[in-house]
Amino acid sequence: MHIIVCIKQVPDTTEVRIDPKTNTLIREGVKSIINPFDMYAIEEGVRIKERLGGKVTVLSMGPPQAAEALREAISLGADDAILLCDRAFAGSDTWATSYTLSKAIEKIKDYDVIICGKQAIDGDTAQVGPGISAHLDIPQVTYVKKIEEIKPGHARVERMTEEGFEIIELTLPCVLTVVKEINEPRLPSLKGKMKAKSLEVKVWTSEHLGAKLEDLGLKGSPTQVVKIFSPPAKVGGQMLKGEPHDIVEKLSHALKDTVLQSRKI
Repeated sequence: MHIIVCIKQVPDTTEVRIDPKTNTLIREGVKSIINPFDMYAIEEGVRIKERLGGKVTVLSMGPPQAAEALREAISLGADDAILLCDRAFAGSDTWATSYTLSKAIEKIKDYDVIICGKQAIDGDTAQVGPGISAHLDIPQVTYVKKIEEIKPGHARVERMTEEGFEIIELTLPCVLTVVKEINEPRLPSLKGKMKAKSLEVKVWTSEHLGAKLEDLGLKGSPTQVVKIFSPPAKVGGQMLKGEPHDIVEKLSHALKDTVLQSRKI
């Protein structure tokens, strides 16, 4: 069983800054971590390998520093690591990102299941996993909270929904995006740390993938950020005090005044 886990290195901060010229994230000088949802994907991939045997390959697209995220994944039990690193990949939206990852997966060739975290915390789109599925033309299930059965050629998973859950059967190869309810990620082992330290991360460029430059990065991104700006500061509200019936009356008058003023405008 060959499991490919796609991970992303993201800023370890809530103060995300945007470059006003390129409208892309500023990553320089910001501490980075593995996207938290991808930690559950790594753990699930390793658990499948431990049950069925096989291999876990972690795949990421990013700058050279993203190799550290891949080494961390190796320390958690993954077997091999590939970094897609090329200036041609810079500025990719979710479509171009999923396309680039899918080209790398096509180059890897033999795989049974691709696992991703449900979304990245810096974009929150949840589109890359489904995008990989679309580019490779293979089945997908999103928001997976449990893999009930998986074997060569077949899987049955439990998918979380707003109303409850669904049980879905599908053929392999497939793409699964997982939620945090699926498992509890392990800590790195000493053996894993030693392996990660000595591992040489494979680096693939656009030439390795055989992809056209016009399909990568900003050029290959149909989504364009036209303008960025900070939202206006919120105006402080009005506090109403007194007995409940007095507050209701004051609120009623305030709402009527607001409606009348809006009609005049």
